[in-house]
Amino acid sequence: MSHSSYGRIWAEAQGALADLLEDEIPPTQLHPQKDRLQVFRTLSTFYLHYLHIFRRLEEVYDQIVHPQKRRVVLHVLEGVMGRLVELKNEMVEVEFSEFHYFDDVLQDLKMTPEDLEVPIPRYFVRERMKALKEREKMLAHILAKKERLDQEPIPVQTMSVERAVQLLQVSERARQGRLRAHFMKEIWQEEQRTRRRENYSPIASDPHLAATLIQKVWRGYRQRKRTSKERLEEMIFLGMIAPQLPNLSPAQQRAQQVESSRRQVQEDHETEYQQALVTIKESVRLVDGPDIKETMQEQLRQWFLECRDATGKFPDFPSAEDGGSASIFAQKTPEQVAAELAAKQQEKEKKKSKGKKEKNSSKERKEKKKDKKGKAKGKGGKADMEKDEEKGWKMSPSNFLPTVTEGAKLYREIWQARDEGQNFIQRFDPQLVREEKRMEVEEEVRVQVDELMRQELKNLKLTVDRDKGKKKKKKKKKGKKGGKKKKKKEKDLTADRTIESLYEELVLEGILIRPLNIKLSEYLGEYSYLGTSLRQADIEPMPSLSDVRQLIALYGVLPLGSQSVHERGPLIRSLLLAGPSGVGKKMLLHALCTETGANLFNLSPANLAGKYPGRSGLQYLLHMVLKVARQLQPSVIWIGDAEKSFYKKVPKAEKEMEPKRLKKDLPKVVKSIKAEDRVLLVGTSRRPFDADLKPLCKVYKKIILIPRPDYASRMILWKELLAVRGAQLGPTLDLSSLAKVTDGYAQGHILQAVQSVLSTRRLTQQAKRPLTALEFIPPLARQDPIYREEEEAFKAWYSRTPLGKRRARAAKEFEDTAKQGKGKKKPGKASKKEPAGKEKKKKKKK
Repeated sequence: MSHSSYGRIWAEAQGALADLLEDEIPPTQLHPQKDRLQVFRTLSTFYLHYLHIFRRLEEVYDQIVHPQKRRVVLHVLEGVMGRLVELKNEMVEVEFSEFHYFDDVLQDLKMTPEDLEVPIPRYFVRERMKALKEREKMLAHILAKKERLDQEPIPVQTMSVERAVQLLQVSERARQGRLRAHFMKEIWQEEQRTRRRENYSPIASDPHLAATLIQKVWRGYRQRKRTSKERLEEMIFLGMIAPQLPNLSPAQQRAQQVESSRRQVQEDHETEYQQALVTIKESVRLVDGPDIKETMQEQLRQWFLECRDATGKFPDFPSAEDGGSASIFAQKTPEQVAAELAAKQQEKEKKKSKGKKEKNSSKERKEKKKDKKGKAKGKGGKADMEKDEEKGWKMSPSNFLPTVTEGAKLYREIWQARDEGQNFIQRFDPQLVREEKRMEVEEEVRVQVDELMRQELKNLKLTVDRDKGKKKKKKKKKGKKGGKKKKKKEKDLTADRTIESLYEELVLEGILIRPLNIKLSEYLGEYSYLGTSLRQADIEPMPSLSDVRQLIALYGVLPLGSQSVHERGPLIRSLLLAGPSGVGKKMLLHALCTETGANLFNLSPANLAGKYPGRSGLQYLLHMVLKVARQLQPSVIWIGDAEKSFYKKVPKAEKEMEPKRLKKDLPKVVKSIKAEDRVLLVGTSRRPFDADLKPLCKVYKKIILIPRPDYASRMILWKELLAVRGAQLGPTLDLSSLAKVTDGYAQGHILQAVQSVLSTRRLTQQAKRPLTALEFIPPLARQDPIYREEEEAFKAWYSRTPLGKRRARAAKEFEDTAKQGKGKKKPGKASKKEPAGKEKKKKKKK
């Protein structure tokens, strides 16, 4: 695509964003809403619109080459990402569930389930590629060193010369025997062929009969090929078989080449822009700096004189904390500035007098409170009425709407109507750079001018007003007040060591491991089309794998990838991935690290067994992990088998492993993760019901329950896993039956079955013997599926988590209100029917 195409996409996204910002009324103007269904519909509509804008802006930022435009797009993009996370948090608070279903809203907005996918910004990894490659080299070097250390020297066995000669003779005789057997086999096969030739007697054949036989065989072969081709085309047309397309068409290959070339142009323009920032700033400082300094001094001198004419004395120069001379030039007259300074002095005097008045007015306040309480009781409980009016849902204030609004304003004022007709190559605009750097030079010069003019004002006061100036005592007081509230700094246990040495030690000990290169899109799963219908029938559906993928992107990838989203958005310190064995918990963990370029620390109980023994050793380890994780952020701290750290009762077989070593320290670790630290604690558990629930939920605030795949997800899994490993998906391979038969099996079970069947030998035989569904049944039968009882155990466990309890409580309240509504209607109906019944009885008596 061309520059104009991406410019058009950007303009469309900004237009949609402007319309959306008009609908998002500030929270102070919103009235509380009591209908939760309407609230969720409003939030979901906003969420889907922001998701669509996010997808378009990410595409623009990835391919646009203008360096100044890219900065504006990034500013808006980060605001939209943060707003998405905020809206997701609001929907969780409204529905008391991590999983939501948008069938009705998707239908109204004319969207498809594919529009629900949260795109992963490519710049998370691409802009840090250089640092990631250096870290990968260092990690590979340390791992190679570890392998050399782990290799045990092989003991050399000594033997006599006679024994060595004997071994060589045995191996040589065996080799000659194998060769002799091979030659004898070839001789025997040749003899068999000659005997067949001797026994064969040629029959005189009729040429017409031979031609007829050849035609018969050829026509049969051609018709069978044509029939199979037509059948395959019909099946593809009906959608029963996916069309077998080539890996990449020429157009797709060309598009990939264009994208890579545009990224190279991006880098060239960026380096050119960075050089221009330095050179233009220097030229502005040299050319315009003296003029700026002179004009500022003249303005300040004029201000001194005007203030003296207006007030009779020279003003006090604003301190650096108040902004210095910048506060004077904020489009204000000298009289206004003098009035502001006088008002500040009056406020200081009032603060002193307030302390005396507060003691006298305390009694009056108490009496007024009593009077108010009495009035509230006498007026029929107006306070209660106000509380009832305030009940309901209200949108919480957003930290990202100002960012989005500011970015939209920048686009509207600078880029919307800007003529870019002459800038075909999309290089930076030097005029904008000059304006930006002029502001920076003005700020630098202002600091110098302020120092000079303070001294000049002091000299003027001494010579003209004979006012020596009073010493400010408040600065000392501020220092004393600040000195009282000093927090104790944590002791650095590794103050004498570098980050590189700590990194190397963690790698050698197996704590810092290399994540697998897995994309989040490789976690296959289809959208659940029955979610809304089941919820309307008061049945809580099991989430789909597509929903799980979206949650990992929202709770893990976006906050870890963007510093702005992590600092200002809802702070997510920990995640727990719970689900049966084989559903892809570790795969999601590695995908999270791959998409953000994060370090992976393994603090699983099995990995910590025998390492850093004792309480002091554990404290030292956690200190090292957190220090390296903060310095080399983003980082993910993984705890596999998270339930073992919170065992109700430790099994005898695992007592030596000490699985509960981290129980007391994990809450402290989670609490120590601050908004500026892009560090995430991720736990994986296949048996969470074995743990004590209360301490587990204190550590893991966000719990994602991963289910077994449904029919649609299993269908996609079979197709993709077979195609990736080189299988030919022909008519003989009934994927629908395979997806139906594997109900209850997880992704790991299906993958093992595919790997066991698709050996190298079997793949070479596909042309003669196509794959069938029956070949995958024996390897599946050797594995244990996820039984219904295990799935129900996970559901029951999740219902006892804090969010599950809140949802059950909300459902119970809804049922109670529904019953009360029905109860009120029944007496009314009965009272209407009673007179009719009495009249019938009277008629019968007559």
